Amino acid sequence: MKILFDLFPVILFFATFKVAEGRKEDTAQLLDSLFGALGLPAAFAPDQAPILLATVVVIVATFAQIAWVWFRHGKVDKMLWVSLGLIVVLGGLTLALRDDTFIKWKPTVLYWIFACVLVASATLFGKNLIRAMLEAQIEAPDHIWARLNLAWAGFFVVLGGANLFVAMSFPTDTWVNFKLFGTMGLMFAFVVGQGVWLNRKLDQVAAAGSKETDGQ
Repeated sequence: MKILFDLFPVILFFATFKVAEGRKEDTAQLLDSLFGALGLPAAFAPDQAPILLATVVVIVATFAQIAWVWFRHGKVDKMLWVSLGLIVVLGGLTLALRDDTFIKWKPTVLYWIFACVLVASATLFGKNLIRAMLEAQIEAPDHIWARLNLAWAGFFVVLGGANLFVAMSFPTDTWVNFKLFGTMGLMFAFVVGQGVWLNRKLDQVAAAGSKETDGQ
């Protein structure tokens, strides 16, 4: 359920775009009415309307997500605030300039911020964030935690690059599909691969510990 909640804005973005793609004229009229009622510049082109309406929806959905987290827990994770800031700034530029390049950059910027935070926390402050999240479920030596942290940072760098490549090399419809399914697929593959690697390393550590105990 938590995964679905985390993906809530992305799922709404995807669904809105897909529905609006089949009704471009109606979508453009809807945006004209919405922006006109707010006293903002309207006159949206039908071909641009689906991605722009999806951008409006994802901004509103992200605000709603944060409001719900605040209501339930009384606090909001810092990275959710970062995500909101990015979606408001880049989504706002997308709407103001009628240019979907900005909203396409949002996942890449967010993933690269994740990577920088993981590396900076470990190197500058001695805090391994991956360890902090997983050490209650997994017991591992320091060098394995360091590799896991670095692996996640590297994965986010690659994921950001992949998003940018798809966004700039393929039609918007392809990018929207990748944003949901491609990202989830890469994340799943990475987690499975990480799990296989971690199990192997922990088995090696256990075997080495057993030999040391036998030798005493």
